[in-house]
Amino acid sequence: MFVGMSDLDLAEELRAAIGDFVRRARVHDEMPPGQAAVLGHLGRSGPLSIADLARLERVKHQSMARTVGLLADQGLVSPGRHEADRRQVVLTLTPSGSNALASARRSRAAGMARAIHGLDDTERELIRRLPELLRKLQP
Repeated sequence: MFVGMSDLDLAEELRAAIGDFVRRARVHDEMPPGQAAVLGHLGRSGPLSIADLARLERVKHQSMARTVGLLADQGLVSPGRHEADRRQVVLTLTPSGSNALASARRSRAAGMARAIHGLDDTERELIRRLPELLRKLQP
């Protein structure tokens, strides 16, 4: 199928397949993607400002402030003061936020595990190598 395909054509096939995969993986998500992304950033990076989160998600500060407000209203994040600059507000995951993030990740991983279970050994070996290969791609 991919023999004779240009790098650009292969890249487009990969982009489309990854997009389809992500949409299918998110079908059963209980949290909106923007909120889940914020929790993910805070879980990986620790406390971040609204401006930092807006840059990471490539959205306007006002949009991120709304998202953060919704998360704070749910008790999933909590505002605090930056250690070096006490004027700056940073957000941290609350224990409820950590639990929600872990639950969402487990749910998505379980769905993927069910799909992987139906693959043959050759396909499973390809899937095993995918994370490493995808991490090597730096567009």
